[in-house]
Amino acid sequence: MLPAAKRIRELTGLRPRDLGPEVLASTEPLLLRGLVADWPIVAAARKSQDAADAYLRRFYRDATVGAMLGAPEIEGRYFYNDDLSGFNFYPVRVRLDTVLDELEKHRATEPPPSIYVGSTTIDAALPGFRTENDVDLGERNPLASIWIGNRTRIAAHYDLPDNLACVAAGHRRFTLFPPNQLENLYIGPLDFTPAGQAISLVDFAKPDYARFPRFAQALEHAQVAEMEPGDALFIPSMWWHHVEALDRFNVLVNYWWRQSPDYMDTPTNALMHALMTVRDLPPEQRKAWQELFRHYVFEADADTAAHIPEAARRILAPLDDAATRGIRTQLLKRMNR
Repeated sequence: MLPAAKRIRELTGLRPRDLGPEVLASTEPLLLRGLVADWPIVAAARKSQDAADAYLRRFYRDATVGAMLGAPEIEGRYFYNDDLSGFNFYPVRVRLDTVLDELEKHRATEPPPSIYVGSTTIDAALPGFRTENDVDLGERNPLASIWIGNRTRIAAHYDLPDNLACVAAGHRRFTLFPPNQLENLYIGPLDFTPAGQAISLVDFAKPDYARFPRFAQALEHAQVAEMEPGDALFIPSMWWHHVEALDRFNVLVNYWWRQSPDYMDTPTNALMHALMTVRDLPPEQRKAWQELFRHYVFEADADTAAHIPEAARRILAPLDDAATRGIRTQLLKRMNR
C-alpha cells in the first residue's frame, strides 16, 4: 500500500437490494464491505482456491476468451516494453478451461507466469453464473464482466462508465485518484494502450520520483481499498484506479453503466478530434476555441440558446437519438471529404 493513501469511505451491512442513488450515483468512491458475501462463488473462495476454480467450471460451456500472458519477470504488471513501442505481454484467444488449467498448474510455482483474463462478458463465458451470483441494478442495465487471473498489477486508468467491482475470489487492492489528478499521474499514449484505456506510466510498486516528481502530489489525494471475497467497490465515472490482484487465484465481477442516454457517444472521440483540429492552432485561435467550448459545452445552460426561437435551435436544442444520428451522419460526411 502506498504510504500516503487514505482509506476509502466504507459502508457495512448493505445488501444488493439496498443500493440506491446515494451509492450508485455517488461522486466519491465507496467501499461496500460484504455486499456480495452471500454469493456461492464467495463461499467457495473462502474454502479454497481449488473450490473457487471448481465452482467456475460448473458453468463452463466451451467458451473462448481473450487472455494476456506474461513471463514471470513482469510480476503481473501488464505494461509497455522499455521504449513504449510494444508491450511486455502477448494476447491470445484461448478456451477458458485452458486458462483455468494453467492457473491451477502454476498455483505453487514461484514466481509464476502472469496469466490474466480481463473484462469478459459473463453470460457469454459462463452462462448461468449470474443466476446464482448477481447484483440487480434495475433499469441501469449494466454490462456484467468477469476478470480471472493470478497476481496482477493493472496500471492506473479511468473508465467512462460508473463501476461496481465485486471481489468473488482472492484479495484485491484498489488505489483511486480523483479526475483532477490527471497531470500528476503521467499518462502514456492515448492511442496505443495495453488494454484500450490510457494508463499511468508510474510503477506504483517502486515509483521513480526523479522521472515522475509530481506523483508525490497525486499521492496526497490517493484513496485505497483493501478487499476480500464478498466486498464491493463503487468507482465513479472518470476516477483513476490502480488495481492489484494479490493471490494466486483471483476472480472479480464488475458492472459498468452510464448515467447518460445510449445515443451519446464516448467523449474520447471528441478529445481525439480536438487534438487533431484544435491543439496545434495558433495560440490566439486556440483561446477563441476555448471560449466557444466553454460557452456551448462546459458552461452551457438554459440561457445559451434562449435568444434563438425554440423551433430553430437545431443542434443547440436538447438532443435525442434521432438528432444525434443526424449529427453523426454530418460529421462522417465532413471527415470523409
